Amino acid sequence: MEQNFTQKEYQKYVQKKSPNSPIIKNVIMAFVIGGLICVVGQIISNYFKSRGLSTEDVAGATAISMIFLGALLTGLDIYDGLAKYAGAGTIVPITGFANAIVSPAMEFKSEGYVLGMGAKMFVIAGPVLVYGITASVVVGIIFFLVGN
Repeated sequence: MEQNFTQKEYQKYVQKKSPNSPIIKNVIMAFVIGGLICVVGQIISNYFKSRGLSTEDVAGATAISMIFLGALLTGLDIYDGLAKYAGAGTIVPITGFANAIVSPAMEFKSEGYVLGMGAKMFVIAGPVLVYGITASVVVGIIFFLVGN
């Protein structure tokens, strides 16, 4: 039984069948979970600071630790489960970047280390790196030309 819809009727049908997104709940969960990830990062940062590291070394050690935790939790299939509840709250911190690299690597490891893991590892993170680096170069050139 085939139905012919007009454009307007089809839009009305799709709206009726599509579930409503709980926007307020999603925003609160992203804020809370993203905030908790940042709290963990601050605790790690404070630990390294208490061990006598310089400000520059604290920043590097904290970033490395958070990347490691993001990759570890992705490998243990915890981070993706957390992301189902937190949404964008897990994407923004540096742990989200680690997740974006480890997830495709795990997914394609059955295709081999070179053509699977190696080739597909940056499927998601690659465009972020390309446009992030390009934007930083453009801003650097503008800063250089303006001169402070």
